[in-house]
Parts: sequence; C-alpha cells; structure tokens
Amino acid sequence: MTTFRRITLTLAIAMLVIAFAQPNPAQAQENDAPAQFVQPSGPNQSKPPAVITLEDAIAQAQKNDARFRSAITDAQLAHEDHTQARNATLPTISYTSQALLTQGNDGRTTVGRFVTNDGVHVYRSWGVFHEDLSPANYLGATYRQAGAAEAIANAKVEIARRGLTVAVTKFYYTLAVAQRKYATAQMALETAKHFFEITQDAEHVGQAAHSDVLQAEIQYRQQNQAFQDAGLEMESARLDLAVLLFPTLNENFSIVDDLDSAVALPPFSEAERLAEHKNPDLQVALESLHQANSGVVAAKGAFLPAFFVDTDYGIEANDYALHSRNVEEPHAGVLPNLGYFITVGVNVPVWDWGTLRSKLHQAEFKRQQARVELSAAQREVLSTLYSSYNESSVARAAVDESRKTADLATESLRLTNLRYKAGASTALDVVVAENTLTQSRNAYNDAEIRYRVALANLQTVTGNF
Repeated sequence: MTTFRRITLTLAIAMLVIAFAQPNPAQAQENDAPAQFVQPSGPNQSKPPAVITLEDAIAQAQKNDARFRSAITDAQLAHEDHTQARNATLPTISYTSQALLTQGNDGRTTVGRFVTNDGVHVYRSWGVFHEDLSPANYLGATYRQAGAAEAIANAKVEIARRGLTVAVTKFYYTLAVAQRKYATAQMALETAKHFFEITQDAEHVGQAAHSDVLQAEIQYRQQNQAFQDAGLEMESARLDLAVLLFPTLNENFSIVDDLDSAVALPPFSEAERLAEHKNPDLQVALESLHQANSGVVAAKGAFLPAFFVDTDYGIEANDYALHSRNVEEPHAGVLPNLGYFITVGVNVPVWDWGTLRSKLHQAEFKRQQARVELSAAQREVLSTLYSSYNESSVARAAVDESRKTADLATESLRLTNLRYKAGASTALDVVVAENTLTQSRNAYNDAEIRYRVALANLQTVTGNF
C-alpha cells in the first residue's frame, strides 16, 4: 500500500469517527429527555384541576393550619371565660327539693328522734336566689380582666392570621415563580437547541469552526440540565403549597399568576397611621396592661368586706302540700306552708399573716412589667414598620429595574444572533447573551416574589391597605 493510500484511508476513518461521535440535536434531545416525576395520588386526581387564587389559598389554609386553629380555639375559650365572669356578677336562681324521713317514737311523740326535725316527715322544696357580692365582683375587676384576656386572644388570632398570610403568599408565589422559571428554562433550551442546529449547518458548509459547534453543544446540554432542575423546583413548590392548603395531599390544582398586578405601596404616613391603630402586637401589649391594672384593683379589693344574700322561697313542712296542720300545734288548724327566709352575711378580712398584701405586691410587679412590655412593643413595631417599608420600597424599585434589564437582554440576544449570522460575533457571544437573558428573566421573577413577600410582611404591621 502506497503512502498516499494510507493517508487517504486514515483521513476517511477519522471523518467517520467524527461523524458518528457528534450527535445531532434530535438524538441529543432523545438521550437527554426530561426526568419523569412521581406524582402523589390524591383523591381528586381524576377531576379537572381546581383554579386557586391567592385569596382562596389563604382561606383554605386557615381551615387546615393547626396553629391558626389553635389561636381561634383560645379566643373562643377566652370569650366563654368573659361570659362566665360577667355572669358571676349577677344573681343566680336554683331549685332544691328534699324529703327528711325520720324514725319516730312509736307514736308517743309527734316529732321524730332527731331534734332538728319537727316531725317524722319533713319536706323541703325551695327556690333559692343567691347573690355573691365579693370585692372582685362589685369592683368589676374580674370582669375587666376577662375582657382584657379575650381582647388579647383576639389580637393573637389576628397575629396568627397575618403570619399565615405571609406563609401562604410566599409558597403561592414561589410556585408561580417556579412555573415562570420552568417556562424560561424551556425557552432557553429551545434557543440553545436552535443555535446548536445553526452551528452544525454552518460547519457543514464551511462557515463555522468546529469549536462553535462544541460551544453550542455545551450550552445545549447545560440548558437541558437547567430545564430538568427547573421542573424539579416547580414540583417541589407545588408539593409545599399542597401540604399547606389541603387536609389530604392533593396536587390537582392550578394557581393564578397575578404577580404583575401587585398592589401599590401606600405613602409612609398612611402606613404609620395603620400601624398605630391596627397593629395586633400593640393591642396585645395594651390589653395586657389593662389586665394588670385590673389585677391591682382586685388585689386591693381583697382588703374590703365581702357580702352575700340568699333568699329562699318554698315550703318546709310535714306534708308535701301548700297547706297542712302543724304537728306541734294542731289546734291552729290548717296553715299555709309557702314562705320565705332571707340570709344576709358579711365577711371581713382581719388577719392573714400578710398574704393579701403579698398578693397586692405581685399584682403591682405584673403591672410594672406590663408597662415595660408595652413600651418595648411600641419601639419594636416602629422598627419593624421602618424596615418592612424600606424593604418594600427597594423591592418595588428592583421589579422595575429587573424588568428593564430583561427587556434589554432580550434585545441584546436578538442583535447578537444577527451579528453571528453576519459573521461579526462569535458563538461565545451568543452563549453569553443567552445566559444573560435567562438570568435576567429569573432575576425579574425573583424581584416580583420579593416585592409580594415584602408587602405581606409590611401588612403584618399595618393590616390590609
């Protein structure tokens, strides 16, 4: 074999190796197919997916979140305590009926063997009117303490509601952004695939170097991996939201992507006014002080006398009847049995070895601590208001800037592709422009969720605006 034939054969084998080693886009797409995720089998998977808005998600989470339901239960219990404290200041009416059957003395006496009974048979049937006039009742301290406790419990419900709203908002828009990033990754994959095809076609006609093909293939494979990662992130975000919303795990739902329609940030003066009047943390601290003040009143009232009144109306007779003869004075004839007796009493504290004074000191210590906590709560609310408002302002500006950056990146990629086709730019320039567009779109989506979460955090201080 001549030297020329050997060289020709070597070149032919090398070209065959290159041809078989270099995959085409269709083959690369077939080998790098997206991963198949395992979906949970919920009870309604066969039904059309329910469309859930953010308001629907918040309402659904409020039905299933254990901590929020616990706060509601505490508020309901506090309301009943308040009702019971009010009722304790009012008189009570009860009914009692007794039959006292005493062993007799074989008829030799008209009464029984026990001196407390004036006959062998004694019947009592009374309606009892009772009023307890303890110092805590006639000073109203217990009732006011219960009212403050109910107000504290209601404020804690609002704190739990606002905290849950932040959590739902974060998970809801995390899913929305994950879906956007998935779409961006899919678009970037299609763009990389198209550029891969362009470089291969250009290489075949001798207009592009093989290094351009390699750079395009690297970009294609990286975007394919990014696409699969975006799919995983989207599925994880969906599961996180499903756990928060449904009593049984169910992914058969879709959400409304309204990231672009966020509410405007109010002026700071309006936010400050809302924080002053609608902040539940301040309400808790203020009502705690009211409760402590009532505790001091109750502790001072313990030094005062306590009164009670019992009025009993009914019968206490030897016959269970409205009229009968008295066994001790039968000559008086038939007499009425219905009647009443009233018991009025007073208890005056005289000496208790300083226990009441010690309890008064405890109540005053609690009031002093409540004042300190109210002052600390006021400072904390102001600090949170300033930081949350500043975060919302910066996040709002970041949304505008990142949107403009994404628009510029889109135009940059278009111009770079035109320059590459005209031979004025390299494949690396195109790859950089593609990556810049993907990053800028993702940054825009991240800025939008940042603004939404910042608004939700601000509303934990101010309430809805």
